[in-house]
Amino acid sequence: MKKTLTLFLLSFFTLCLSQKVELKSVTDSSQVFKGEITGIPITLQLNYTGIVDCNQYQHFVEGWYYYDKYQKKIPLTGVYDEGDLFLYHFGNKQKQQTAALKEKITSPRSVEKTDSIAQKLRPVESFIFKRPASGHDISGTFILGNKSQQAKLYTKNGMIYRYNNYLFLPNNKKINTFDIINRAGGNTLVSTASDGSGNRVLLYFEQVSNFNYCGMCGASDGEKGYRVLYFTKDWNYKNYEQFLTESCRENIYDITSTQSKDAKTLKFSIKKTSTSPGYTFTVDIKNASIIKSK
Repeated sequence: MKKTLTLFLLSFFTLCLSQKVELKSVTDSSQVFKGEITGIPITLQLNYTGIVDCNQYQHFVEGWYYYDKYQKKIPLTGVYDEGDLFLYHFGNKQKQQTAALKEKITSPRSVEKTDSIAQKLRPVESFIFKRPASGHDISGTFILGNKSQQAKLYTKNGMIYRYNNYLFLPNNKKINTFDIINRAGGNTLVSTASDGSGNRVLLYFEQVSNFNYCGMCGASDGEKGYRVLYFTKDWNYKNYEQFLTESCRENIYDITSTQSKDAKTLKFSIKKTSTSPGYTFTVDIKNASIIKSK
């Protein structure tokens, strides 16, 4: 889809938005977690401080933790690795050893060796949290000297850097596309509609194909298209459908697009690829709906 057409349509969409639904984009680079060490309550705050190499979700973190009873902040530094979290306190050498750790971790291969690299720098305290099984809080190990203790974070997602797209809905309800669609963000509110079957929200999106920028499709223009989110009459979320207009992952390029004279209906023709037959879909902006056909 041509950039000029996109800009025109988005300008038109802005005029057509319902006042009852709003979308707000917020990028987090810091998180606060509640947790425990063998039942003793703790709080951690961690800040994103830059990627290691190519992967957005292999990055350095810095921050602190404290025991809730005393609230004395203990500095931490470490690495977030696609759900695994390695954190270290180096005592009075915190700044010096933080710099040394960053100098030694420069690639995905060295990220895999984070803990062995950090241990050679002799941390006073360590946390190692492993990515949790789906639906479970994050469990891990706290190491002080030669003693290991169980540790836990009261969250099912330990990501520090997050692309949030919050949809503010009627009845004081709110959802985040980070939770219900994916972690890539990039959504723009187009229109909303209601009928006997419930409520619908139409979104346009542009997002990266791969957060590993050195991996397949990492250098592409990304994924683009439309989503229809379905809600009950009381604005309880049900599900969503997605329709791509461009995709490196699905090999969708060079589409044909047309629009009605009033720009309220858009038609996209997707060519046949090596993995799927060709098809068309029509975006009805007024009714916040999409119809797919062969």
